[in-house]
Formats: sequence, structure tokens, C-alpha cells
Amino acid sequence: MLNNFFFSTFGFIVTLGLLVIVHEWGHYQVARWCGVRVLRFSVGFGSVLWRRQNHPGATEFTLSALPLGGYVRFLDSREDLVSPSERAMAFDAQPLRKRAAIVAAGPVLNLLLAVLLYTVVAWSGKKEPQAVLATPPAGSLAADAGLVAGDRVLASRSAGSDEWRDVVSFADLIQTLGQTAVEGQSLHLLVGKEDGRKRQEVLLERAHLGEGAELNLKTMARVGLRGGYAEPVMGNIKPGGAAQQAGLQKGDLVLAVDEQIVPDAAWLRDRIRAHIDAPAPMRWAVERAGQRLTLQVSPKLAHEGETRIGKVEAYIGALPPTVVVSYGFADGLERGVARTVEMASFSLKMLGRMLVGEASLKNLSGPLSIAEGAGQSVQRGLSDYLEFLALVSLSLGVLNLLPLPLLDGGHLMYYLFEGLTGRPVSDDWLKWLQRGGALALLLMMSIALSNDLVRLFGPP
Repeated sequence: MLNNFFFSTFGFIVTLGLLVIVHEWGHYQVARWCGVRVLRFSVGFGSVLWRRQNHPGATEFTLSALPLGGYVRFLDSREDLVSPSERAMAFDAQPLRKRAAIVAAGPVLNLLLAVLLYTVVAWSGKKEPQAVLATPPAGSLAADAGLVAGDRVLASRSAGSDEWRDVVSFADLIQTLGQTAVEGQSLHLLVGKEDGRKRQEVLLERAHLGEGAELNLKTMARVGLRGGYAEPVMGNIKPGGAAQQAGLQKGDLVLAVDEQIVPDAAWLRDRIRAHIDAPAPMRWAVERAGQRLTLQVSPKLAHEGETRIGKVEAYIGALPPTVVVSYGFADGLERGVARTVEMASFSLKMLGRMLVGEASLKNLSGPLSIAEGAGQSVQRGLSDYLEFLALVSLSLGVLNLLPLPLLDGGHLMYYLFEGLTGRPVSDDWLKWLQRGGALALLLMMSIALSNDLVRLFGPP
């Protein structure tokens, strides 16, 4: 528990600190190139904890108490008295194109950082679970199509396209399915059968993916494409739990349950969960050190919310088969750009669907989810953390480009109005737009924080 808290806190501080510095440095550097004087570069808000200024008149760099963002303050006659000698260095004295470039630089640099991080991961390679399917749940689309444990998803194509795209890992499959669901399209999958002698094309129709469903592993379970195929090997066993009481040991390979062959760990976990109010214990055939043993296993009754399930209080499943996914220089760069464009497009479409009520507001995440994700990715390794950092960076870039007052996109919206009409937005309109933007952002933050609290502390 303390270990997870440490990694979450450490990951959150590093993630947010780095992304804030990158974002504000974009504003800062382009402002300097445009001849604008930068008064302060602050990481965080509120009381100043640390400051540095090389000489009077230079930019003051500060670290402030509230580490949930940052800002760059320019010389501006709308906020300070500006001497005639410095008037040319004031932000509000710059032509429209320079002001727009300075404002856009922050989110654009976040997007470029995402490209760089995704590219580095593509170049260095990452070990990922293969797109090998576990046993599909009964009644799912995959089960009805005849797919079984061990089948491998080889390629995919969207409806209306004749071009097949290779599926290189299970993470790639999840991303493809989520992207297709957001776009409201059907998806064709090319599946290599377990026996390796034939292939099968499976159609996931738009209706099966669900309109406005939360795009997570529940979608995968609904269509039956759950991954992490793993052999039914016993892992860590809770002392005094049902598995230990039955005589099971770590490393036991489960061959059969009640005379039925066990195809994989997912099938075994489903059988255990369904074993409630049974008149007799389960009969497990296991292999241990080359010998076949028969054990009587009685799962204990447990609850998931209002659902009753059986548990043996042990980890079940060996590590899934993996593949190292890596790309050359040009392909890796192309992959980094494509991944950033895909994820940015995904974010915008999801926001649009939430705005019109076609997707749940539960998809909004806040600082607690970021901290949890940062901690988990740090523990999984450098490649996972870099991908998480890229995702948060592009999300920050996309969010800041939204045409909401108080955000960079809101200022760009003002400049667009000024460019089209030849006059700036009036002070009265600015006042009301700022208030409306503040209210919208407060509402988004409240929903995101509420979602975080429900995810972390609510019922399972």
C-alpha cells in the first residue's frame, strides 16, 4: 500500500512537473523569439517557494506551492505600467500573428513531446502481450463465432476499407477496437485459428460495440475479445485460503475440472466464479512435478458489489506470451506521428460525444487517476511510463486548444475574431466569456474529480 502510494506520488509529481515545464517553455521561448519581455516563468501557483533571477530585468523563475499547473507572465500594458522605452517588448503591442504564435506554442509543444515519446518507444522496442485470445465468455460475439482460447488476431480493417492492417499486439487490438467504437464503425478481424491450419474473418458490427459505451475492457468482454491468454498455472496462494486448504501449490498446472479439459486460465477463473451454492466441491486434475494429482477444491463465497462469486484465494495464470514490438528510424517516427494523431483525434471525438450525450461523462479523468496511472506505469517499466507521459502530454495539448475562455484555445478564438473583424473582443464581452469559461472548467474539474473518487473509493 505504502509502495503504491510512493510510486503514485512520485510519478504524479514528475509527470505534471515535466509537462507543465514543457508547456510553459513553449510560450516562453516563442515569446523571446518574438521580442516579448517575459517577467516570470512559474511552475505551480500560489506562494513562491523558490525563485531565481539572474539580474534585474531578467525573467524571474519560480517554484510555487500549488503544483497543479504553471504560467508565464509577459510585459503587458493591460496589466502593468509600461515605459515608452519598453513598449515594443509588451505582449499586447505585438502583431496578431505573433500573439497567436506565442499562445499556440504551449499546447503545440505538448503535442510534439507526445510525438517524440511515442517515437522513442517505437525505436527502443517494447515487450507486449501477443494478440492471443483467452476463452471468450459464453454468449459473446466471439464465442458465437467459434473463437476459442489460443486463437490469434492477425489483422483488422474498418468497414468500407479493403486494406488490412496488421495487429502487432493485444494493446494494438484494444486501441483499434476503441478507435472504431468512437468512430461508430464496424470492424473486421482476421483471426488465425488455434490449430494454425486456417484463418477466419470475424465481423464486429457497430451495434455490437455499443453506442456511447465506456471504452474500456468491458467493451472487449462484451464482444468476447479478452486477451491475456495464459496457461492455467497456479501462482501465489493465500495462506489459509481455499486453494491452500485443497492442497494446491504454486506452479501446479490445472489439466481438468470435473472431467472437463481446462483450455486456459480465463476459463478456469470463470468456472471458479460460477461455483456458488454447489452441492459438491470441484474435482481438479493437476500436474505437479510430472505427476497427475486429483484434488477436491471448494471455492469460498465472496461478493463483487451485489454479485455473488466463488474464489479460491490464489492467483491463476502464467505470464501471457509476449512479443517485442519495435520499429526502424523512419517507421518509428511515422509511428510516433500516427499514434499522436490517432490519440488526439480519439480525445476530440470522445469529448464531442460526451458533449452531445453519446458517451458517458465517466470517461473524464482527473488528478487522482493521473497519479494512479503514473504510479502503475512507473512500476511496469520505462517504456510504459513514457507512453503514459505521451498520453497525458497530448491530452494536455488537446485540452488547451479547446475554444474555452481561460484556455489557450480561448485566446486563439479571440484572435480569430480579431483577424476576421479587424478589432479585438470588447472588454465587456471578455469579462462575460472569462466567467463562462471559468464555470465550464470548474464543472469539468468537478466531474473529473468525482469520477476519480468513485473509481478509487467507490463500490467495485
